[in-house]
Amino acid sequence: MTGVKAALKNAVARALEQMGVSEPPPIDIQETPPAKPGDYGTPVAFQLARVLRKAPPQIAAELAGAIEPPEGVLKVEVAGGYVNFFIDPAWLTRAAAAPVEPAPKRGGKVLVEHTSVNPNKELHVGHLRNVALGDAIGRILEFAGRRVEVLNYIDDTGRQSAESLFALEHYGLAYDGSQKYDHWVGEAYVRLHRELADEEARERLEPAIRAVLQRLEAGELRGEIEKLLAAQLETMWRLNAEYDVLVWESDIVREGLLQQALALLEKTPYVSRPAEGKYAGALVMDTSAFIEGMEDPYLVLLRSDGTATYTAKDIAFQFWKMGLLEGLRFRRFTRQPSGRELYTSHPEGEPMPFGDAQETINVIDVRQSYPQQVLKAALEAVGRHDLAAGAYHLAYETVLLEGRPLSGRKGHTVSVDEVLDEAVRRARAVIAEKNPQLANADEVARMVGVGAVRFAMVKTEPKKQIDFRWDQALSFEGDAAPYLQYAHARAASILRKAAGEGADDEPDFARATPYEVELAKALLRFAEAVEKSAELKTPHVLAQYLLDLAAAWNAYYNAKEDGRPATPVLTAPEGLRGLRLALVKRLKATMATGLNLLGIAAPEAM
Repeated sequence: MTGVKAALKNAVARALEQMGVSEPPPIDIQETPPAKPGDYGTPVAFQLARVLRKAPPQIAAELAGAIEPPEGVLKVEVAGGYVNFFIDPAWLTRAAAAPVEPAPKRGGKVLVEHTSVNPNKELHVGHLRNVALGDAIGRILEFAGRRVEVLNYIDDTGRQSAESLFALEHYGLAYDGSQKYDHWVGEAYVRLHRELADEEARERLEPAIRAVLQRLEAGELRGEIEKLLAAQLETMWRLNAEYDVLVWESDIVREGLLQQALALLEKTPYVSRPAEGKYAGALVMDTSAFIEGMEDPYLVLLRSDGTATYTAKDIAFQFWKMGLLEGLRFRRFTRQPSGRELYTSHPEGEPMPFGDAQETINVIDVRQSYPQQVLKAALEAVGRHDLAAGAYHLAYETVLLEGRPLSGRKGHTVSVDEVLDEAVRRARAVIAEKNPQLANADEVARMVGVGAVRFAMVKTEPKKQIDFRWDQALSFEGDAAPYLQYAHARAASILRKAAGEGADDEPDFARATPYEVELAKALLRFAEAVEKSAELKTPHVLAQYLLDLAAAWNAYYNAKEDGRPATPVLTAPEGLRGLRLALVKRLKATMATGLNLLGIAAPEAM
């Protein structure tokens, strides 16, 4: 916690220490409700009542007497069991007008893995939530002072990729450039699965599909996967998502990391090779010491025929991410739209300082909760409780499409590209209606359309299911990105007019009215919202804050007294005008920063 609340919290903590409270409870500093006295307050006296065996009002009175008011506090009062603080309006508005900078960097690296879409077809709307959540939490953690590395895992040895490449060969298809490459391949994939629904066809085609799979595992078809991946990346970049490094599953196996991981596990008492029973000849891990309630706690790592399971490869990957394994080599893959370099693992690359993170965040839907528990269990099994504690599963519920579950095999999807095209088209239509003279209208429509889609994916708590519906996701009113972007554009418009009129007088913070104080309080909550989002590893806290900030800004802008505007900016008296312009400038910067942390652009005009 930073800023005003942090100063108040520290003052309360010091006072409690003077009162002899050696182990105080968490000290919560809250804004007082509009009808209550003061600006901020703490209910800590209620939490201490049982420990100190006194009534909360008595504790609050003692606490208020012991508090040494920090800078900006005019007085401290008791209200029932609460201790309330009255803040100097000039000090509060000056604090709110100060720039907000990213937190200083602290030690350790957090590795965020997201997207990790099978390279076999185009991204569909179900992938939107993964990309939006992962990209946003990476940005938020970076701003909150963490050293972040963003990774995209390429499952190039999976059956889905083999089926797509086989389908192209099976149907004799040659790419003619008439549509985006991943969409073209995706049509062949869906066509093949319709054919495979027939049992006879499935048995007949299975040997040929397996042959393609073996070629993938041998690295013979990497170039074909790279073509698919390049097309998928175009979609990710349209979403404003970029990465630091791509790690290919084939490299995990080819460079011996799988064997290294299994060797580490075999040294533990939790991994064995049963000589009889259903697991005879297989390498299995007993997870009962780490995962409770499993009917069958045994997990196969190597099948009896010696082939590795997906789980074994995932464990090897997690071990590499957290610095337990070495051996991957890397080289430059491409330059992304922002200019950020993207690297990839590659057999002909060189050692680079990727991985070796103290914390990992794996952005994977809630249906993968058990495999994610297994990764933590494997870390525990090799004695790395510290790393297991740092392995976090950002679990999110699935996305329905107009109330129906998505299925890539059956073709019941809407692609991300289609969603973005439609969002931009709708945004352009609204702009043409409301502001037909707007310069750069097409670029603004792109910002608004993409922002609307991304915000729809991050505004909801991850563990709640999203039912993606066109009208709601692309709404330009209410709790949607265009509402936030318009708040930013309105502030930008005021500042442009002020610059045009030469209004650059110094702010007189002593002239702050209750209207400025309320807007200042909303602005001061920004750092707290970022910290909370980083702590909980979810962007929805920041998203909700931005909605609240936009509402506070609109209430300020539209405030009336006796039917007249109560908060005019440009026509306010000198000094008060400077104060209001300072808050508008900070509002604009805060909204732009917050939107950027969610991966959303902030247009200067709409």
